[in-house]
Amino acid sequence: MNNELNNILDVKQKQQNIIEVKDLCVEYITMEGVIKAVNTLNIALGYGKTLGLVGETGAGKTTTGLSILRLVQDPQGKIRSGSIFFEGQDLLKLSEKEMEEYRGSQISMIFQDPMTSLNPVMSVEEQIAEVIERHQGLNNENSIERAKNMLDLVGIPSERGREYPHQFSGGMKQRVVIAIALACNPQLLIADEPTTALDVTIQAQVLEMIRVLREKYGTSMIMITHDLGIVAEVCDEVSVVYAGHVIEHGTLEDVFDHDLHPYTQGLFESLPNMKDRKIKLKPIPGLMPDPTNLPLGCPFSPRCNYVMDLCMEKKPERVFRNENHYVECHLYKSDTPVESKVRING
Repeated sequence: MNNELNNILDVKQKQQNIIEVKDLCVEYITMEGVIKAVNTLNIALGYGKTLGLVGETGAGKTTTGLSILRLVQDPQGKIRSGSIFFEGQDLLKLSEKEMEEYRGSQISMIFQDPMTSLNPVMSVEEQIAEVIERHQGLNNENSIERAKNMLDLVGIPSERGREYPHQFSGGMKQRVVIAIALACNPQLLIADEPTTALDVTIQAQVLEMIRVLREKYGTSMIMITHDLGIVAEVCDEVSVVYAGHVIEHGTLEDVFDHDLHPYTQGLFESLPNMKDRKIKLKPIPGLMPDPTNLPLGCPFSPRCNYVMDLCMEKKPERVFRNENHYVECHLYKSDTPVESKVRING
């Protein structure tokens, strides 16, 4: 990253966070009942930083990303309350026309499945050019030329720009999706499990490409994933999400070296031990709670090995280990020092 870009980021970081999501609540109305997908979720991200949203399928991670772009499907999906501040502007108070100016130009999203994210009847260069023409006001000829440059940037020969999505492999499709997302040099990139459908070798290539491009442009990023390996590789901070709520947050070092919440510990213990292959995996028992009927107290209480009566009756408060690292769990009290998992197990 060049010195000029570093100086710009330093100034912005002192001013404010690029994105702040406060007490966000999102519901889906279905025939079976009201699905409470996101429940008073809070996240914040500084300029040039990457935040990992980690949790099981159904935790509300993707809905959070869609909410930032206001793409929650209507009429089933509803953002019931909360605020989403992007550079100080509450996106939830903008009109749809005003919001369209943010999508693709200032905030972009890499969607989970590249197979369904691309238009099958448009060439890939046309799909990239469409974004550039819409947000940067270039004519079609110049937009196509910029699109070809973006293809080269993500490792696809520009002469393949006239081809269609079905002519590309899964990894190449994902590169096209990334090119579309970065075409207008957005300030915030939301990556929704961008390597899920790819094999391990291609995963590494795509992650390295995202890292290089993010550093080149100084882009802030929210990485949505259930893969702790990806988090360790690309993220500066981590928010552990369970039942639509952040139950632990901290820097990468805080969460990986001083994990506090029993759920966070369960995520780490369910990973293979590469140093001792004889150690058996410890899966987290049970399933995510029914989002139409969440527990009264701590949502993790039905699966927790350390559950107490209080856990089933009252939601835990936020307790800080340090300025950045906090946990919401009744095993820790605000008036006593918060230590690492040794405190729980001991």
